[in-house]
Amino acid sequence: MKRLVILGGGESGVGTALLGKAKGYEVFVSDKGRIKEKYKDVLLNNEIEFEDEKHTESKILNADIIMKSPGIPDKVDLVKEIHKAGIKVVSEIEFASKFTNATLVAITGSNGKTTTATLTHHLLKQELSVGLAGNIGDSFAKQVLDEDYKNYVLEISSFQLDDIIDFKPKIAVLTNITPDHLDRYDYKFENYIASKFRVVENQTEDDYFIYDSDDQVIEEWLQNNSIQSKKLPFSLTKVVEQGAYIDNNNIIITIDNNQIIMPTENITLEGKHNVKNAMAASTVAHLLKIRKQTIRESLENFQGVEHRLEHVLKINKVQYINDSKATNVNATYFALDSMDAPTVWIVGGVDKGNDYKELFPFVNEKVKAIICLGVDNAKLFEAFGNMVDVIIETEYMSEAVKIAYKVANTGDNVLLSPACASFDLFENYEDRGRQFKNAVRNL
Repeated sequence: MKRLVILGGGESGVGTALLGKAKGYEVFVSDKGRIKEKYKDVLLNNEIEFEDEKHTESKILNADIIMKSPGIPDKVDLVKEIHKAGIKVVSEIEFASKFTNATLVAITGSNGKTTTATLTHHLLKQELSVGLAGNIGDSFAKQVLDEDYKNYVLEISSFQLDDIIDFKPKIAVLTNITPDHLDRYDYKFENYIASKFRVVENQTEDDYFIYDSDDQVIEEWLQNNSIQSKKLPFSLTKVVEQGAYIDNNNIIITIDNNQIIMPTENITLEGKHNVKNAMAASTVAHLLKIRKQTIRESLENFQGVEHRLEHVLKINKVQYINDSKATNVNATYFALDSMDAPTVWIVGGVDKGNDYKELFPFVNEKVKAIICLGVDNAKLFEAFGNMVDVIIETEYMSEAVKIAYKVANTGDNVLLSPACASFDLFENYEDRGRQFKNAVRNL
């Protein structure tokens, strides 16, 4: 019996443990932190051995295969030992994909991947058996075990791609690439770019690659590297023969000799970046033979993603917007770009080597006050201190929202768009977003 060791007892770890046990592996789960009660209960009920708040090396280094949680960096001593011992390390998507014959749609990118994945799933589920997994919802492994849908839309991070070997999606989507998580890539942008492009490395000429051809980073990489899959670019600025482009406020999608045309004004999501997300999702739907009418109607009734430019409440004619999912500068760029009124901006958290320069024009033009919500706000003060009349710091969400309430006038926006990770003051970006919404409701 092969021994499967799982590092990390969260959603993907426990899902992999269940699938591994069902497929005849001897399974052991180890988490350096505390495993949540709901996951402990699942492991106990399924008689799967586990430990938390420690890693016992002797129980880990005798594995045949190790599934590593995407949150654990390669530079950790234990992972170095594992590699030294020559044990195969995989991510959940690699492990689970071995046990399904489903059509896989893999969506990655620095920004927009959650919205694009959720929207793609929304378009496909009207006519197909389809699961939504990866970085979102129930784990891929657990869905393969319980449901085994005929299709999966997988939202995939660079960390998950770092630990693939044979993983091969039928359709790969790359929304964009901007500097992010550079602390995990030796502060080298090219390492992060290479990680994102692993999504196509096992594809063949029977597979498809959908990507933003307005993105210079992607275009340059494609000019210097060859890929096997069929390319389907999408663009807001130029006409493409195969793929998607805009003409007179219509999205035109062409695949081989099959074309569909959809008006952009009916898309419920706001902002140019969401037109791109809609183009990518609709191209996937068109490839998988979803009817044109279904695609059009689904774009018109899609409600968006929690914590992504989510309109929370209007109080005294001030709109409060939760964009907690903006954990990097580029995501905040899109948020500020879409603001159409003077904005009180709540920003800050764990800085991942951010360069705030690209935000300067928006801050000058649209931001009237900045509230820094983080443990260390020195870099924000340095970047924006001279641009706005009001810049204040706090470590409490409730206080940040109360300050914003005082500073904002009729017709203004209050925008939480942190441009940073959340781990200094919050569990994760969801926790940060929920605290914001609760604070707004308590005003």
